[in-house]
Amino acid sequence: MRESMLDRFVRYAKINTRSDLNSSAVPTTKSQLDFLQMLKQELKELGFSNISLDLEDAYLVACIPSNLPEGKTAPSIGFVAHVDTADFNAENIQPQVHLNYDGEDVLLNSELGLMMRVEEFPNLKNYIGQTLITTDGTTLLGADDKAGLVSILEAAIDLLVNPEIPHGDIWVAFGPDEEIGKGAHRFKSERMPAQFAYTLDSGVVGKLEYETFNAARAVVKINGTSVHPGQAKDVMVNALAEAAKLFSKLPEQEVPEKTSGYEGFYMLAKQSGNIGMVEAEYIIRDHSMEKFQERKKNFAKIVEEQNTMYDVPRIECHIYDEYFNMYEVLKEDMTSVEVAKEAYHQCGIEPDIQPFRGGTDGCIITFKGIPTPNLFTGAENLHGQYEFVTLESMEKAKEVVLTIIQNVIK
Repeated sequence: MRESMLDRFVRYAKINTRSDLNSSAVPTTKSQLDFLQMLKQELKELGFSNISLDLEDAYLVACIPSNLPEGKTAPSIGFVAHVDTADFNAENIQPQVHLNYDGEDVLLNSELGLMMRVEEFPNLKNYIGQTLITTDGTTLLGADDKAGLVSILEAAIDLLVNPEIPHGDIWVAFGPDEEIGKGAHRFKSERMPAQFAYTLDSGVVGKLEYETFNAARAVVKINGTSVHPGQAKDVMVNALAEAAKLFSKLPEQEVPEKTSGYEGFYMLAKQSGNIGMVEAEYIIRDHSMEKFQERKKNFAKIVEEQNTMYDVPRIECHIYDEYFNMYEVLKEDMTSVEVAKEAYHQCGIEPDIQPFRGGTDGCIITFKGIPTPNLFTGAENLHGQYEFVTLESMEKAKEVVLTIIQNVIK
């Protein structure tokens, strides 16, 4: 008997696949590799072809070969999801299934008295009557991106169990370490010979993203001189104070909490240390490539100018690119976007197209030669204890995938 979509999602969600930024392993956690190996066996049992799990990039890739009759053609299409979850508790995930949700506050955990209140999350009202899947209030859910993974897989299974449905070559790729920005950089795109692809890794039903940030990270180390405050005059250099000076020199209004739409920003993402040494990380974002380059130069200039204030340079700064705006590539051929828009309309969904104030694995895969816009998963309140998705949202994502596959046949 075929496993239901709900049961599959709950089963996958229970498995801890959190990634680890501080690990140099590939993938960064053994749990991800175990999950991918389990998934590889399931793909074999389901009847996928060309299944491979490359231990160098840790992507599981498989195909459903074209069954088109002579005279019909279709481009090869890929569908991509990541298996890792974000930096939040992922031990002992216990998904809670609320059938026919009534639109009221949701009891997550009776023992701990944890609630998800409509007053705080009014978006819950959009899901009255649906099958709501939540956490138990102590972990994340992992719908980012196991909801996307399951929607892709369920669509593919439909093709496998209904061979009368015509389709071209359909590729799937499930990879690790998206949440820490490492996975797609390793992906060998030649393993998925698709003319275009889609990540399923966005939020509410209707989201369609093909304009993303250009992104860089600045890793900063400030070397101070720590001495006893009683003997500090003309000797101490307080690295904590110097870090504050650096932050104060950035444009006050150009931070995430004061920008929207196409506006870029600088953000102090992490900082720790003491008088003797501070380590900090800044992220730099902009949709415009020109402004993005200007931002990086401006940050480097601020560091350089501050270094001239010391007897010897005390600030070390390394700025490196993380990903680029996929639109720089997609604008040359919008086929993948137009196909997705049409599929949304056919499924009764109004595309919600806005500049995405973030990035996806699709940014990196697009620059590797496979145009890859981002489709919705239906999940909300991602990366925390109030994360949720509905079965109906995942079914909508599956419907869009199948409609895209049908629409490209000529």
